[in-house]
Amino acid sequence: MKHPALRLAAVAGLATLLVATAAPGRRFTDVLDQPATISPLAAQRVLQASAIAGQRMVAAGARGHIVYSDDQGTSWHQAKVPVSADLTALHFVDARQGWAVGHEGVVLHTRDGGASWQLQLDGRRANALVLEHVRNLPADTDPAVLESLKAEAERAAAEGPSRPFLDVWFANDREGYVVGAYNLIFHTADGGKTWEPWIDRTQNERFYHLYGIRGSSDGVYMVGELGLALRLDPASGRFTALQTPYEGSYFGLLTKPGLVLAYGLRGTAYRSLDGGKNWELVNTGITTSITASSVTPDGRLLLCSMAGDVLVSDDDGAHFRRLPLKAAMPCTGLAVSGDALVLSGLRGVRVVRPEL
Repeated sequence: MKHPALRLAAVAGLATLLVATAAPGRRFTDVLDQPATISPLAAQRVLQASAIAGQRMVAAGARGHIVYSDDQGTSWHQAKVPVSADLTALHFVDARQGWAVGHEGVVLHTRDGGASWQLQLDGRRANALVLEHVRNLPADTDPAVLESLKAEAERAAAEGPSRPFLDVWFANDREGYVVGAYNLIFHTADGGKTWEPWIDRTQNERFYHLYGIRGSSDGVYMVGELGLALRLDPASGRFTALQTPYEGSYFGLLTKPGLVLAYGLRGTAYRSLDGGKNWELVNTGITTSITASSVTPDGRLLLCSMAGDVLVSDDDGAHFRRLPLKAAMPCTGLAVSGDALVLSGLRGVRVVRPEL
C-alpha cells in the first residue's frame, strides 16, 4: 500500500492534471517553475502536514499550498511558496526557522515562521547530486553495492525530478535530514545551504521507501515500507537495520528519551524502550492506518489515523485511548499548540481542543 502522502498527492495531482489539460493550447509549466497559486480556499484544500512555529500554526499540502494562523486557527493566511509541487511534511526548530518537503524532490526553507519560503533543493539538483556522489564513491566500495547504487541513480535521473521526499527532521538549525521514495535520503550540516546524498549510508539494499525520520538524545531513527527500521550509528555514520516483528509498512515514528514508537498500516504500532533492540506490540484499539503523531508539552503521546481517530497515551505508549471529537476528519498531519490540536488532511486544516 502506498504511503498516505503518496495517495493524497495522487488525488491532488490528478485534479491539477485535469485542469492543465482541459484548456486547448494551454502551455505546460513544470510545478518546479510555477509558484503556488494564491487561493482563498487554501486552508480547506488537501493539507498533508501540520506544525507549530512558536505561537503560530502552520499546515502544508497539495499544489505547494502552505497556510498559517496567528490566532489559534480562527483565520488562516497563505504563505508565499516558489513551487506548486505537492508538499508532504513540515518541521520547525524554533519560531522562525522551518523546512517543508514534498514531491519533485522539493525542499523548502523559511526564516520568518512560515510566511515565505525559499527553495533549497529540488529533484533536478537532487538527481545530479546523487549521480555525482555515486560516481565518486571510494574505490574500495563493494562492487555489487556500487553497481546497484549507480543503476538506481541512473534510473532516477532518467525518470526526471519525480521522486518525492516524505519526511524531514532537524536536530537543530544546522543539522537535518530529508527522506523519501526508493531510499532517497540527504543530510545537511549547514541548515540546508548544501545537501549531501546519504543513499550509501543506509542498510536498505532493496531501496525500500523511507517514510519517517525522527531523533532525540537517544539517537536518530528511520522507518519505511515492509517493516524497515533503522538507527544511525554515530561511529560509522551509517543507518543500520533494526529487527522488528512487523513486515508491513511503518508510516512514521515518534521519539523521546528512552522511547521509540513506530506506527503504520491497519493501526499497527510497536514501541521500544532500549534503542530498538526489543519491540513490543501496542494495542491501539483501531484498525485503520496511523499517519501522524506528536508529543504534548507534558510528555503524552498522540497518534491520528486516516479514519479521523485521535489517540492519546499517558504511559509512553503502553496504552492508548481514543479522544472524543465532535466530527472526525481523515488525518495525515498532527501538531500540538497548548491545549489545541492542529489536524490536517483531505479536508484542509482544523483546530480542535479535546479533553486530554
